[in-house]
Amino acid sequence: MEAELRFQELRHRMVEEQLVGRSIRDQRLLEVMHKIPRHQFIPSAYRHLAYEDGPLPIGEGQTISQPYMVALMTQLLQLQGDEKVLEIGTGSGYQAAILACLAKQVFTIERHAALAEQASRNLSRLGITNVSVITGDGSLGLPEEAPFDGIMLTAAAPRVPKPLFKQLAEGGRLVAPIGGVKGQYLNLWIRKGEKLEMDEVAPVAFVPLRGAFGWSVKDWEDI
Repeated sequence: MEAELRFQELRHRMVEEQLVGRSIRDQRLLEVMHKIPRHQFIPSAYRHLAYEDGPLPIGEGQTISQPYMVALMTQLLQLQGDEKVLEIGTGSGYQAAILACLAKQVFTIERHAALAEQASRNLSRLGITNVSVITGDGSLGLPEEAPFDGIMLTAAAPRVPKPLFKQLAEGGRLVAPIGGVKGQYLNLWIRKGEKLEMDEVAPVAFVPLRGAFGWSVKDWEDI
């Protein structure tokens, strides 16, 4: 109990200093970031760092994103509560948990079966029931459940995978880090009819997206 109270204090400080102190203004999002225990999505060896301002390893060469980045990417989707959202790159499930509290339904795809299983356990433990965790190639999207009101890539792609653009609903928003090993830019696309409007948001650094429309190991390492 004492440890949980300490984590709660650290989570409050994280929200106030790292999120409110920057550019996060969505009140529903801030309430969710206050509520969801990030430390429960992190391996025990790193749990004491759960509310620090940075990413942390979660196994399989993957990371859980910096809290601010989770909040920024979520805020860009402008969720109101009735959306269907697709996440590419589940990791340990923290981002999916945040999305689940803000949207109606979340589908999330993870290429590492061990992480997908871990994410499912983490979400279940918190009583989150509106997330479907799928093991597979996220760069292909999930055409059988399309269209999606929001799509989020939590790994760096050389360009937005074509299947994802096709699966974005009218007025839908897609957030993705685009670039190579030396760095990427977080971009936002909004579908308006047959057109996709794009804004560059911020320089970022993510692990690579793998799959049919992602980076191969060789190409990523050769950049």
